[in-house]
Amino acid sequence: MEKISSGATTIAMLGEADRERADELLLEHGAVLLRGLGVGSPADFHHLVSTFGEPFTDYRHGNSPRTAVQSGVWTSTEYPAEYEISLHNELSYAGAWPSRLFFYCHRAPESGGATPVSDSRAVLAGLRPEVRERFAAKGVAYLQNLHGGYGLGKSWQDTYETADRALVEQALRETGAEFHWTADDELRVRQARPATRRHPVTGEEVWFNQAEQWHVSSLPADEAEALLEMAESDEELPLQATYGDGDPLDEADLRHVREVAKLGECSFPWQQGDVMMIDNLLVMHGRHAYTGGRQVMVAMI
Repeated sequence: MEKISSGATTIAMLGEADRERADELLLEHGAVLLRGLGVGSPADFHHLVSTFGEPFTDYRHGNSPRTAVQSGVWTSTEYPAEYEISLHNELSYAGAWPSRLFFYCHRAPESGGATPVSDSRAVLAGLRPEVRERFAAKGVAYLQNLHGGYGLGKSWQDTYETADRALVEQALRETGAEFHWTADDELRVRQARPATRRHPVTGEEVWFNQAEQWHVSSLPADEAEALLEMAESDEELPLQATYGDGDPLDEADLRHVREVAKLGECSFPWQQGDVMMIDNLLVMHGRHAYTGGRQVMVAMI
């Protein structure tokens, strides 16, 4: 991770040369920390992000629980503070994904709470050849069981930001997803995606999937056991991942992926006003457990 820091620079003074330098560093390192730019509010943050591109205005298809702070700015994943969020690439399970993510620290935690990153190129290179080959040959299928208002996880209305089934179906068809409705107003979605992608600028092949995060084995053992006892099949779980051909993922392979990603992890303590820009294909990101009133926001382009 590279850092750009200046006590004198402000958002208004972030010129073309600064942005070009940040862009260069981003392609080299995958993540850049911007410190001392005078970012003090969600509006400041949105303005800064807008100097790099047009921010997303919706989070359709997104599985992470978030709250909109203002147009184009959301809370980072709302997950209990005592748990770590594993390393992943944002929306890698969807038909389209952001090229860059921006994280803004509005309030630093008392302890912990870092947003770690890990190089997706190094993760792919670090996997055992047989694991890499299995994923490359089969890809990953992501299974979602979205309730209609009451149940575990997000509802289909929240996920697709509408209560209109026709609009939901249109959005799913556009991504090539398979889906069907149940008699209980649940939406079951299957999205088959590659396990790796090539970066559109560098041409490098990168690890780009969320197989280990979606698989039920990522949960604490007692929670995973309870869910498996309740569900009669994979598609009844709130989230599950398989190989693209439907074969079950090898849990030993998933542990290996987690270990390799964790081995290359890089992080720093948040300071109020910090902004971190990441290339969504070049690095994975996550969150450490924390104490105190952490407020980190996210924007995407």
